[in-house]
Amino acid sequence: MPLYIYFLPLLLVPLYYLATYLREQKRAEQIRQEAIETGLAEPASLHPIIDRNRCIGCRSCVYACPQQLGHNVLGIFHGKAELLEPANCIGHGACKKVCPEDAITLVFGTETRGVDIPNVDDNFETNVEGLFIAGELGGMGLIRNAIEQGKSAMKAIAEKLPKKSPNPYQVIIVGAGPAGIAAMLAAREKKIQYLALDQESLGGTVYQYPRGKIVMTQPVELPLVGKMHFRETTKESLLEFWQDIDRQHHLNIQYNEMVAEITPLYPGFRVKTNKGEYESDCVLLAIGRRGTPRKLGVEGEELPKVVYRLIDPEQYAGQKVLIVGGGDSALEAALAIADEEGSEVSLSYRSESFSRAKAKNRERIDAYAQSGKITLYMKSNVKRITETQVELEQNGERITIDNDAVIINAGGILPTGFLKKIGIEVETKYGTA
Repeated sequence: MPLYIYFLPLLLVPLYYLATYLREQKRAEQIRQEAIETGLAEPASLHPIIDRNRCIGCRSCVYACPQQLGHNVLGIFHGKAELLEPANCIGHGACKKVCPEDAITLVFGTETRGVDIPNVDDNFETNVEGLFIAGELGGMGLIRNAIEQGKSAMKAIAEKLPKKSPNPYQVIIVGAGPAGIAAMLAAREKKIQYLALDQESLGGTVYQYPRGKIVMTQPVELPLVGKMHFRETTKESLLEFWQDIDRQHHLNIQYNEMVAEITPLYPGFRVKTNKGEYESDCVLLAIGRRGTPRKLGVEGEELPKVVYRLIDPEQYAGQKVLIVGGGDSALEAALAIADEEGSEVSLSYRSESFSRAKAKNRERIDAYAQSGKITLYMKSNVKRITETQVELEQNGERITIDNDAVIINAGGILPTGFLKKIGIEVETKYGTA
């Protein structure tokens, strides 16, 4: 028997692995190129950067990414991990936790798009001693991350509190969203005298979501409550969960109270709201990033039919509605209203792709557009709003569409002025931690 028959299997094994490697590289390059061509090469916020000198290509980060199912957020390219679909990254941070070589750093913004972030230390304390920030305002919009930050911040506050104080409260928590709720529970567990204030209702940003919106999170431990097992639920179910916690643990929250000023007292702080004044040893800001809704500054924007968030899709049944914006809020509003009987929905966005929205929302919008349920006006800008119409500019041409209502979801202006007035340092991050 010829000797080469014995060596043939040994030759086939490396050839098989080489062919697999080449296919993988070709696929990774294709995914990267598609992301660039479709305008999805920019991450929305917090995302990983990978040190190729330290990465060993073990794929731990790829397997750990919760967005990997159905997408290609991370992949192996030329033997190293790489962010292939940046727009699909939700900033979960699981990739960093599992990396055995500490080759991953989580950063905000990119070289071309900055993100304003208040400066905090490892205990979530700002440069103003005794004033802490947790949750979305600090760049952590995910429910699980916000909860963890709220718990950690309250732990740090507990260690910092003076043994004796003239102030009636030990901490004032501003915001009743996930970070604020976790902080309240932690305060109650540690027997800290607290007061929580919210300008609207329980749930924070979640409360503002459209009816029926699917909320994504990960299992997380809540003080006094135990494990929160949600992975995918509706806005209504999550709010009901928060409300049950409120009833069971008698959370000390005052609603419809907007904070106007926070003044250091040395020691402590005076918090002035639209209803009164309060003094405490520490303050925890657990508010959202939206701040004041961003306006278009066009003629007719002051009309009653123009609003800046969707409350109930049913009110737009049978109406011609224009949604302005390209983020998740805009896409979800368009999808929700398009499902109402007799509605005619248009969506205007200044860019050529919805790069800042979640992949699931982008896919649904594409399907609705193809079926005719939603009309897309990409690379367009609103120029004028009248009682019965809206005038758009698209590719240098003016388009007039009939209209009954306009919902502007163009994001919000970070309350930078409010933060700086207190003395908090705010830094624009361009791809830095």
